[in-house]
Amino acid sequence: MEMKDRIQIATCDIMRDYLKKRDIDKMDVFANPDRDVVIDILRKTFIILYPGYYRERNFRIYRYDNRVSLLVEDISYNLAKQIAIALKLRPEHASLDDEALHAKAEDIVIEFLQSIPKIREYLDTDLQAFFEGDPAAYNKQEIVLCYPGFTAITTNRIAHELYKLNVPLIPRIMTEYAHSSTGIDIHPGATIGKYFFMDHGTGIVVGETSIIGEHVKVYQGVTIGALSTRGGQSLRGRKRHPTIEDNVTIYAGASILGGETVIGEGSVIGSNVFITSSVAAGSRISVKTQDVIVSRRGEHPREETEKTAPDTGCGQSKAWY
Repeated sequence: MEMKDRIQIATCDIMRDYLKKRDIDKMDVFANPDRDVVIDILRKTFIILYPGYYRERNFRIYRYDNRVSLLVEDISYNLAKQIAIALKLRPEHASLDDEALHAKAEDIVIEFLQSIPKIREYLDTDLQAFFEGDPAAYNKQEIVLCYPGFTAITTNRIAHELYKLNVPLIPRIMTEYAHSSTGIDIHPGATIGKYFFMDHGTGIVVGETSIIGEHVKVYQGVTIGALSTRGGQSLRGRKRHPTIEDNVTIYAGASILGGETVIGEGSVIGSNVFITSSVAAGSRISVKTQDVIVSRRGEHPREETEKTAPDTGCGQSKAWY
């Protein structure tokens, strides 16, 4: 049998597989937002947020007001189209015709555009927190252009405003794009206060219903997550993730879990601790360091133990009050 015939048979087998009516068999590609268009909207929003740091590929505009006007119109047109498509995914909008959906999408776009000054106000504080918190940063340009943590928080601030406007899917496309490029996973539903700083950032996870206060510093590998997802969709709408109050520092590898867990103001959470209950304000949380064996050639090994907080005896974290 010739190759072309074998290809034809394989194609027919695939087409028959599509007839099984499963969720993965949906064929209408235009029923979902265009991921590439959403990412392009995100990139252009970055230019509006940081006009002196990012530029268009063809930047030939003399007047900044013209430049911003063109960007705003481009974003408005394309975002409204994508939101109108996304709104169809919600049952409450199923009865709306295309004209009504587009009108609602345009209203959402205007509300989003009106939130940009607020987004920039928060980002200015984040930039200051990054600069003050990292002596390796020689200037703020380095942070805006290079730091994955700053890219991730910028994306979250954009996506969070769309999330608050009840836009389906699009905010998640934005934050998962940032996740794939930075290694930082912040759900668009997470509420994050001013002066938020992620040092290094890689591996940080912040869940949907997390509430994070102001002047919070988080190191790499931290999880602010849910206790269990066994309940599946029955847990939707509940507060599943912790509250982190103001002026808290969370060191690398710590896991803080549960919707009822509150980390009190001014607390310091040490590396690799596992916390599933609330911590009082001003606490210092650590775990006993394992013994370190130091030996040199020809010498008898000796033990060196770092002095830390006393162990609770059950492998759990110990609060310092």
